[in-house]
Amino acid sequence: MCGIVGILGQGPVAGAIVEALKRLEYRGYDSAGIATLEDGHLARRRAAGKLKNLEGCLAAEPLFGACGIGHTRWATHGKPTQANAHPHANGKVAVVHNGIIENFRELRDELRGKGHVFESDTDTEVIAHLFAEAMEGGLAPVDAVAASLPRLKGAFALAVLFDGEDDLLIGARDGAPLVVGFGAGERQNELYVGSDALALAPFTDELAYLDDGDFVILSRAKGAEFRDLHNQPVERRRVKTLASALLVDKGNYRHFMAKEIHEQPEVVARTLGRYLDMSAGTVALPFTLPVDAAQLPRLTIAACGTAYFAGLVARYWFERFARLPVEIEVASEFRYREPPMERGGLTLLISQSGETADTLACLRYAKAQGQKVLSVVNVASSTMARESDVAALTLAGPEIGVASTKAFTCQLAVLACLALAFGRARGAIDAKEEAQYVAELMAVPGLMAEAMKREVRIEALARDFAHVRDVLYLGRGTSYPLALEGALKLKEISYIHAEGYAAGELKHGPIALVDNDMPVIVLAPHDNVFDKTLSNMQEVAARGGRLILITDAAASHDFGGEVETITMPEMAPHFSAVVYAVPVQMIAYHTAIFMGKDADQPRNLAKSVTVE
Repeated sequence: MCGIVGILGQGPVAGAIVEALKRLEYRGYDSAGIATLEDGHLARRRAAGKLKNLEGCLAAEPLFGACGIGHTRWATHGKPTQANAHPHANGKVAVVHNGIIENFRELRDELRGKGHVFESDTDTEVIAHLFAEAMEGGLAPVDAVAASLPRLKGAFALAVLFDGEDDLLIGARDGAPLVVGFGAGERQNELYVGSDALALAPFTDELAYLDDGDFVILSRAKGAEFRDLHNQPVERRRVKTLASALLVDKGNYRHFMAKEIHEQPEVVARTLGRYLDMSAGTVALPFTLPVDAAQLPRLTIAACGTAYFAGLVARYWFERFARLPVEIEVASEFRYREPPMERGGLTLLISQSGETADTLACLRYAKAQGQKVLSVVNVASSTMARESDVAALTLAGPEIGVASTKAFTCQLAVLACLALAFGRARGAIDAKEEAQYVAELMAVPGLMAEAMKREVRIEALARDFAHVRDVLYLGRGTSYPLALEGALKLKEISYIHAEGYAAGELKHGPIALVDNDMPVIVLAPHDNVFDKTLSNMQEVAARGGRLILITDAAASHDFGGEVETITMPEMAPHFSAVVYAVPVQMIAYHTAIFMGKDADQPRNLAKSVTVE
């Protein structure tokens, strides 16, 4: 969440910072601001709301400084107002910050006792005052930062400017990502910091990533000097980035979410191509597993949100194809339970960004317990990818919409391949079975493309959903996690209350909610539990419930009651969750559009959740 950009340039940087911040809008934000050095002195422009409001401020009162920092804020402490917008400053120091300072109240009380006056409700402002207090005690800016960073508890990525220091920009990270960029050619004396490579892509393709505890001192005269958490000089390797220098655009689509839904056949096919030998009909992982799969007693999976639901689907696959017991955890709860873990075991983590704070905390807990870590991530340069023993990369490409679509189905594609690889290694499936399952996976992208032809039918249903208050989703087997995902998607972008349930649990409570005003969406591919799901549908019909059945052609005629049907292409049932994700996503999208909601940037949500 939030976005940071800092530029130590050769001419006015405010316009470039705004353009870079636009590349970070996908993260979600509710205010924005810039600070530069004007004739050696700090100056700020801030605005609540979208970047166009900040651009209005800059048009009325331009900034011309050659050194600046910018930020898009997602509110945590204090409302999304101009006073709470970043950068925060006190006349001597200006700071932008991603993350949360957990001990800010204690620090604020201490600093107030020393005469400091605070103007915002944020935790970030305390950082500027802490640095300024150290400077008032006689420390130079760099030394003030070095002395103050150990006092900050929580997670942070920082970019810092100092009054009177027009050749100094400092960045720091602990628990939230920060990257340094190096100019070349006409920009060879310029230096940059950003919260991800995408923000810096127009300026440079040469980057260095800070490790946790690092801070970096940027100077045109001296370049970039990295220091570790002990304030000792360290080297950080420069790498080339593949981030596009062009803004990702919506093409002919109204929203990024619609574009990303329709990209799924292509990106899922691309991801499967990385993990399958399609000519041989086998799984061909592009890495060596960090454990002996045949000897593994169990697998632990941890993730958050949509990635957690991908893990729930994967549990069915690992247990069915590999006969491997799976324990799956919500990442935000995992380490606080302090579960015992076997040394040499395997923890599988799932995250689109590779920066999800709760999941990253699980990674570090698992490694401290002697576990090997395999992460499924979409960003090769992410913290999670770098700290894992093995990173299984998805090839979804940049996902701009806050509600995950193509990243989710690419995660499922990778997890399916991993489950089959484990099954082969454990002797749970033979070569013939593997070839059959690989053939089924190879058919998935085409089936997804076919499923998208149901969009007109889905739009018609969504127009009706736009007038309801509550929706139930039901499913069995791998369709149960997909029911949870469908409910989450509808909540995320339409703000309609929705719940997902295992269909067999309907009669254990949720059936009390059923009436003729509440749609009940049933995900029911023609699999080994289809007849059981039909029985649950009969229970809904008997109580006057409105049924919407998503199923394949072979199954759509088997229900005798009144039901609205979205008929899916016929398919083998094992990987139907990947294909059935398409109508689930489309229902949420079109419902939100008919309600006039912003499908790409739903309220209160951020794309990359880098705080616990």
